[in-house]
Amino acid sequence: MSDCIFCKIAAGEIPSKKLYEDDEMLVFLDITPMAPVHYLVIPKKHIQSLLELEEADTALLGRLFFKAQEIAKEKGCEEKGGRFVINAKTDGGQTVDHLHIHFLGGRALGWPPG
Repeated sequence: MSDCIFCKIAAGEIPSKKLYEDDEMLVFLDITPMAPVHYLVIPKKHIQSLLELEEADTALLGRLFFKAQEIAKEKGCEEKGGRFVINAKTDGGQTVDHLHIHFLGGRALGWPPG
C-alpha cells in the first residue's frame, strides 16, 4: 500500500533501526519507546489489522510471534518476561493501519494498560 508508513519502512524508503529482516518480516525499534525494550514486528505483506487476517496468513502470524519471542530473549527479557501487544482498529488503539506486534519489556508493566 503506497501511503502506509510501515510498508515504506519495510521497503527501505523510510529508515528504521532494524533488529531483524527477512523476506517476510521486519523487526525494528519503536521510535517512541514505552519501555527499555520496545520493538515492532511487522509483516512485509500489507495486512491492515488482525481483524483483516485471512486464513492463508495464519502461518505468517505464527512466524512473526516466534521471531518476536526470539528477540525478546536476545534482549534479556526471557527471565522476567514482557508484553506482546497487537492493537486492532481504532477502539483497540491501532494508530498505523498495518498489522504489527509490539514487544515491551525491561521493566514491570502494570495492568490494565490504560
